[in-house]
This record gives sequence, structure tokens and C-alpha cells, in this order.
Amino acid sequence: MRLLPRSLFSRLVLVFILGLIVAQSISLAIILQDRGELLSQASGMQSAQRIADIVRLLDTQAPAERGRMVAVLSSSALRISLGTTPPSSAPVGGGAQSALFGAFLQRLLGDQRAIRIAVEESTTTDSGPPFMGHPGMGGPGMQPGANGPRMMRYFASPAFSILAQVRLDDGAWVTFDSRVPPQTANWPYRALLGVLIMLACVILLALFGVRWVTRPLQGFADAAEEIGRNIDRPPLPETGPVEVARAARALNTMQSRLARYLHDRTRILAAMSHDLKTPITRLRLRAELLDDPVLREKFSHDLAALEAMVLETLDFMRGLESGEARQQVDINALLESLQADAREVGGHMEITGAAASSYECRPQALKRALSNLIDNAIKYGKVAHVAVDDSAKSLCISIGDEGPGIPEAELDRVFEPFYRLESSRSRESGGTGLGLSIARNIIEQQGGSLALCNRPVGGLEARLVLPRK
Repeated sequence: MRLLPRSLFSRLVLVFILGLIVAQSISLAIILQDRGELLSQASGMQSAQRIADIVRLLDTQAPAERGRMVAVLSSSALRISLGTTPPSSAPVGGGAQSALFGAFLQRLLGDQRAIRIAVEESTTTDSGPPFMGHPGMGGPGMQPGANGPRMMRYFASPAFSILAQVRLDDGAWVTFDSRVPPQTANWPYRALLGVLIMLACVILLALFGVRWVTRPLQGFADAAEEIGRNIDRPPLPETGPVEVARAARALNTMQSRLARYLHDRTRILAAMSHDLKTPITRLRLRAELLDDPVLREKFSHDLAALEAMVLETLDFMRGLESGEARQQVDINALLESLQADAREVGGHMEITGAAASSYECRPQALKRALSNLIDNAIKYGKVAHVAVDDSAKSLCISIGDEGPGIPEAELDRVFEPFYRLESSRSRESGGTGLGLSIARNIIEQQGGSLALCNRPVGGLEARLVLPRK
């Protein structure tokens, strides 16, 4: 999916952050749920305590005074009534809530006290009289304000009604009809702040830890990519976690073996090409002694082609085995010298644009690559149009011609050694098929890239990009 991050660092960070957010959200929801239940139970216990206090108070009063006392203690939240005979129908129901409330009230009043309890849970916070709090009943209740009940409803525990019937010491019965309000589970800001601080700390530690673990992998990837451009690059430091260190050691071993193989192959081929020059020279001298001019011409033509192949092979090997030091080069002066060389042999070369500053490279190698590209443009396209585009990130040099171009399927194959297009790069027109290979090897050793494309106006264009860094 395109929405997922592509780097290992981003994916690990995303997994850590999402996991932490989900875990902390579940923990916070559990905390709020438990807090609401505890508040509800605490409010019920406070109601039981108030009922027990009123019962003890009524026990100390004479029957004549109890009526006035009940009138004073009754309120919209707690309605109290007296009776001299047991109630005709005992309250029932309430389940675990009723049992819990009854057990607590029985413990406050003693086991000998006759008590009948019923607790009924309300389904809405708006039923019944508005509860504004009452001394001794406990619980914050509804906060005043127009939006108070509506906003508190979303975070409130269920309200429940309590109907308690208690027998006094003289045998009279007192009935308490109380409605415990929903306890608003206000956000515990301290707990929420603690959760956020812990989440932020863990995220920072995750970022640091993931970066610490993935940084050697980034260096490993950069080193593996650089090997393709420079087989003689310095070995990768074998540091970091055990797995990364082992991978770096394996990469260094592979690099040393590849370098040794390439250097051995290059030296062997270079030695063979160099040794071929001597018998080719002897054959050329012996060919001049032939009496038949037609046969002599054929021998000379074949020997010239063989000698050109040997020389270009040596150039190709020198490009792979270049030990030239890097230095700052004036690109504009280098292109002007190539323009003068082309003019001396009758070629036409145009230059547009200019480099803003010098470029650090291997000068002779870069000159050889540019010379091969310009010679190809003049040889097969009559004229070389060189355009220079310089920026802070890269130096781009485009070399176009006015020739027939190359089929799209062959644009990459022409970089293969000794590969030629017989229709336009035949042996009669010269060349052995190593010019483009030499140019690309040199450019890639400089850290750049070389690509071919057909121009919209006709002809072929070689686009050379060299990084500034």
C-alpha cells in the first residue's frame, strides 16, 4: 500500500506509536470505568451511613418528636415516612446492588435490626427529582449550568433508587425513599497527564532506539550501493549489533574477493592486449613486403582493425584500473579543448551553457569519456550539440547529434562491451563497440550516471549526470 511508509525506521516507529496509543487508550478506559463504579459504590455507602445516622437519631426521640424530626430531615432527595405497623408489602429486587447496600446498612445498625432493602437502577439520568447534593449524602451530583446535565450524561455512572425500611427500637417502622444520583466520572486530569507524559517519553525512547538500531543498516545499504561504483572503496566498519556486524563482515569479504577477481582479470586481459601489439607490428611489416597490392591492402585493413581493437581494449582496461588522483577541473576549459580537437580533424561541435564552478574528478578519465561521446556524435550524427546545466546538486552534460538515432530496445544494450549496431555502427564505419562501455565505466566511477535517449527532433542524446557532493 502507498499509505504505508517504505523505510524500516518509519515502519518500526509507526508500529511502536500505534501500539502504545492503543494500549494507553484501553488502560485509560479501564481506569475511567473502575473509577465510575467506585464513585457509585461510595455514594451508596454514604447514603447508607446517612440512613443509619437518622435511625439512631430517631431512636433517641420520643414518638411525638419523631414526626417533627422527620419533617425537618426529609428532602426532595430523601423522603422519610413513619409507621407504627410493619409494611404490608416488603420491597424486593435490586440484585447484587441491593445485597451490597443492605449488608453495609446492616453492619452499621447491627444484626438485630430488621431491615428491608430494594435497589432499582435507573436507565436515564433525567428521571426523578433533580439532585443538587445534600449534606451527608455525598457525591458531587449535577453541576449547575445550562449544559451541565447534558455534558455530564456521557461520563456518568447509572443512577439508582433505594427503598429502605428499618424497624426502630420501640417497634415502629421508618421508610426511606432515596435516589442516589449518577456519579459523574470527571476526567482524572492528573492521571491523563501522567499517561500523556509516559506516552511521550516512550515515543522518544522508541525513536532513539529504532534510529540506533537502523542506522548501521543505512550505512550497510550505502556501502553496498557504492560497491557497484567503486569496488576499491574503504571496507565497511564492522560495528553495531551482532547481526549487522556479521553482515558487514560478509560484505567486506565479498568486496575483497570481487576486487581481487576483477583486478586479476583486468591485468590478464591488459597483458594479453599489450602482448598482441608486438606480433601485430611484425605482421604489418611483413604485409608491406607482399608483391600483390590487393592482398597487401586486405592484410593491412585487417591488421588495422585488429590493432584498433587491441588499443580500445587497453583503454577499456585502463578505465577499470584507473589509479588517477582526483582534483579540481575547469569543465568549461575541458570542453573548449575538446572542441578545438574536434575542429582540427574537421568535426563540428557546439557548446551551450557553462559550469558555474570547477568539478572534482579524475581529469584524464573524464576527458576520455567525454571524448568518446563527442567522437560518436560527430562520427554518426555529423555534429555534436553539447549543453551544460550546472546546479548545487549535480553537473549535467548532454551531448546530442543529428544522426538516425537508436531503436528504443537497443538503448541500454549498446553499453555492453563489443556490442555494435550493424546498421549504423558497422565495422566499415570504424569502432569496436567499447567506446560507450569505457565512457559509462568512467562516469560511474566518478559517482555519476550515463544514459542514452532519442531526441524529439531526431538524433541521439547522451545525458551525463555528475553529482556535486
